Amino acid sequence: MIKIGILGDIGSGKSYVAKNFGYPVFNADLEVSKLYKNDKKIFLKLKKNLSKYIYSFPINKKEVSKAILANKSNLNKIVKIVHLAVRKKMNIFLKKNRNKKIVILDIPLLLENKINNKKDILVFVESKNSDILKRLKKRNNFDKKLFSKFQNIQLSPSYKKKKSNFVIKNDFTKKTIRRAIKYILKEII
Repeated sequence: MIKIGILGDIGSGKSYVAKNFGYPVFNADLEVSKLYKNDKKIFLKLKKNLSKYIYSFPINKKEVSKAILANKSNLNKIVKIVHLAVRKKMNIFLKKNRNKKIVILDIPLLLENKINNKKDILVFVESKNSDILKRLKKRNNFDKKLFSKFQNIQLSPSYKKKKSNFVIKNDFTKKTIRRAIKYILKEII
């Protein structure tokens, strides 16, 4: 099985690119949303560690945002608790898809949390900062302070780009993305 890790800045279109590969995708953001909605154990751990902020189940993302904005150590606590559960979900996904030729890992902190293996293929999704900001502002939960906090815990886009095997210049058109994906698949299969 070939694992392709999708890297890029927040809002660069990683999930969009991941979906267009046409292979099974593990989307970590989606898994976190499911955990917040359905996992009572995660709620209890977060409530225990962040009782000032987390008090309702299912977990309200606004409560999580307030905790993150309040101080830096809160984000680290959240990542520590949620990351373990997401990693377990990823392992289940990998076992379930072990007979597939390729799987796509859409995990924002893939390199930061050392989830990838040396033989994994890394694809960096590059977008113009102006396009990224336009896209982020359209999100109903966009918060510039929160955006900055998340950027601060991530490795720089230039570092991720350097570590990648391929770069997709995302202009947010299907034609460009499909052409780039076709080239990548031809090179690795």
